[in-house]
Amino acid sequence: MKRLHARYPFLEGAREAVATEAVDLATIVEQDQAVVDRARERVLSSLEDGETGEPSRDSRVELLSYPVARVLVSLVAERILVRKYARAEAEAAFDRFTADFTDTTELKSVESSGVDLEDLLAEFDLVDAVHPIGDVDDPDGYRVNVGAYLPLASDLWGDEWLLVNRALADGRVPVSEAELLTLVREAVRERVEDGLPFDVPESIAESLEPEAQAIREVLADLDLTREIDTVVPDLFPPCMKALLDDIQKGEHLPHHSRFAITSFLTSIGMDTDEIVDLYRVNSSFGEEMTRYQTDHIRGDTSPTDYSPPSCATMQSYGDCVNKDDLCERIPHPMAYYENRIDDADDDELEDWREGNAEEEEADA
Repeated sequence: MKRLHARYPFLEGAREAVATEAVDLATIVEQDQAVVDRARERVLSSLEDGETGEPSRDSRVELLSYPVARVLVSLVAERILVRKYARAEAEAAFDRFTADFTDTTELKSVESSGVDLEDLLAEFDLVDAVHPIGDVDDPDGYRVNVGAYLPLASDLWGDEWLLVNRALADGRVPVSEAELLTLVREAVRERVEDGLPFDVPESIAESLEPEAQAIREVLADLDLTREIDTVVPDLFPPCMKALLDDIQKGEHLPHHSRFAITSFLTSIGMDTDEIVDLYRVNSSFGEEMTRYQTDHIRGDTSPTDYSPPSCATMQSYGDCVNKDDLCERIPHPMAYYENRIDDADDDELEDWREGNAEEEEADA
């Protein structure tokens, strides 16, 4: 099995390679513990770290762990797990193909384990939809057919991805090279997520039940699906407290920071009107755009209700600040907040919104 397929198991060629080898999945999950262990790691790492874990040095183990990981995701069958797993696989692919594009050291005599941009565009039937601009003003820019752009950009958060903010001309959307690679990452995510969860044969399900149960337990510990409707800023994780403070000071937040705090606030029960009101103090506040973005994150105007970023993602964007002892033991801001709420006394759990409502009544 090729190293290329192990690095990019979502490729059609990888699927065909597995089919050609006549691999029996039931036999694999019963007899090849290395594959099962790596599959479990892929899924657990996607939950806890937003990554797929350290790749196996054995190309066969790495490739076969991908379909087994999809089986595990299907056995647990939680929507939030499907989303997190697909995003983690897409992020892993993104890191690899961006490295491949800049790597010029590989000897021609060595079997290539990398891809180039043309390979990926062909993989996702985008060759005819992506056109290099190649002029003096924008030598590295591209134009993407609007029909291809819209579905790939639909789940991307940020003003810059909205079609109204693009110089659409002749049915094509201008994008930078970096933006094109982000769209390719989204194509990977869609392919990974497509068809999940699916029905798993009983014999395979029985063999993988211990691994599926381990994933359920981690998911329960993270408690990402728990319904919370309590807003107590004093109990927020330090990262979210800092972002909320910045909002209240009227400071402009970058897109990733606004996404983080907005998705966190929607996850703890704040509605769109309440979140929009928070942003009003910003000098560049636009109610229509803020409302649209908030509704998009909570899933009202998009097919996905977004979860807050993990601690690892917050750290990668520089939003992880003022870490305390609990941060060292918690992999997700929601888990931090839930832990603090569980440990708090009743008199510490006054909902911030109730206090604001009382102040407004007094002012009236």
